[in-house]
Amino acid sequence: MATVSRENIGVLNDKLTVKLSKEDYLPAFEQSIKKYAKTANIPGFRKGMVPTSMVKKMYGSGVFTEEVLRTVEKELNKYMQEEKLEIFAQPLPLETDARQVNMNNPADYAFAFEVGLKPAIDLNVKNITVTRHKVEVTDSMIDEEIEKLKIRHGKMTDPEEVTTEENVLNVTFAESDIEGNEVEGGINKGNSVLVKYFSEGFRGQLMGKKKDDTLVLQLNTAFDEKEREWITSDLGIAVNEEGAAGKFFKMTITKVGLVEKPELNEEFFAQAFPGKNIANEDDFRKAVKETIESQWDGQTRNQLHDQIYHQLVDHTHIDFPESFLKRWIKEGQEQPKTAEEAEKEYPNFANSLKWTLITTQLTNEHQISVDPAEIKDFAKQQIMGYMGNQLGGEEAPWLDSYADSMLKDKKFIENTYYQLQTSKLFDILEQQVNVVEDVVTAEELAAMQHNHSH
Repeated sequence: MATVSRENIGVLNDKLTVKLSKEDYLPAFEQSIKKYAKTANIPGFRKGMVPTSMVKKMYGSGVFTEEVLRTVEKELNKYMQEEKLEIFAQPLPLETDARQVNMNNPADYAFAFEVGLKPAIDLNVKNITVTRHKVEVTDSMIDEEIEKLKIRHGKMTDPEEVTTEENVLNVTFAESDIEGNEVEGGINKGNSVLVKYFSEGFRGQLMGKKKDDTLVLQLNTAFDEKEREWITSDLGIAVNEEGAAGKFFKMTITKVGLVEKPELNEEFFAQAFPGKNIANEDDFRKAVKETIESQWDGQTRNQLHDQIYHQLVDHTHIDFPESFLKRWIKEGQEQPKTAEEAEKEYPNFANSLKWTLITTQLTNEHQISVDPAEIKDFAKQQIMGYMGNQLGGEEAPWLDSYADSMLKDKKFIENTYYQLQTSKLFDILEQQVNVVEDVVTAEELAAMQHNHSH
């Protein structure tokens, strides 16, 4: 009768040995040979009339090995299920003293496996304290947003020449030398730039310029730091590339434009905030302020969740079966890795595994689930997002069928399920941790985000 023994060989690392007697696998082997004999197509014999001795001679060795290994797997899985073993990945075979599996010499066999056990985790989210940063919305931020709304809902005109900092220029940047001679194979790219995005000292050179006029500029003099980073990135130049700011470009104006901004009246208010029935400038500014607050609240909430993540990952001690996991990285995947590669990958792998264990435990504790209807709603929201939410309050007839086609993508379903599940988990954790309020400026929050990312 088959037996399974268990031996500890390290931290959360056990050895399972499956021992088989001949009686455990021989009956199944003989039965398989009979089935082969009934279905085998061998020249000279009618189907179903092939002697079992011939089938055994031709196919027996492979069938014998297959039945032994199938029995081992069945006994191993049965033991782990009965013992309720929570393991990582799959058991890895160990070197064993079992004799060579041989159909002509059936014997008792022993197969050993290494398993990595999942650790118990002690979590108490109520001991976590985080800070909710609230961005103070200033009058200048409201004014800036109103200007953006005016441009968005304004009317584009085509003046003959540049006359104001508000002019929009369609331009082509061609990499050149200081004289404007284009560099062979250099950067050549179109862009659209407001005149006010150029540095104050350079803007004067643009006044009076018309379509097809050219200027030679150097990035570090034509743009201040913030705008230069944006232009440099758009041109495909790495910000930290040596000498990037000193590059010269011949800039050709391909079009001069100017947005005629609307007046602050009810027609404009309705364009900017349809359905809100805003009648005066004070209410309009309040609506703009609420919009800005909502945008920042989304970012501060993400930052709050990031703090919760770090509190859980950085301050939760979890033991791992390190040697097993490194061996699994090395041997347990489709592409085997070297010991050096496994060693290098292990820290990030362990950190990711730690977060998976934490979220799995918390998700189970709070019985968080995602049903198919939620996944379909998410798909619809994505489609509407791609359309710029132009469908209004009514769904287009094709939206359901298009969402159904997205749900045929297994990867989309898995990613969406995880995203919605994680979102639900953070919603719950946000209510359980201790939250301290702190008012910050937009610049301070931006600095926090800039200095920290995953």
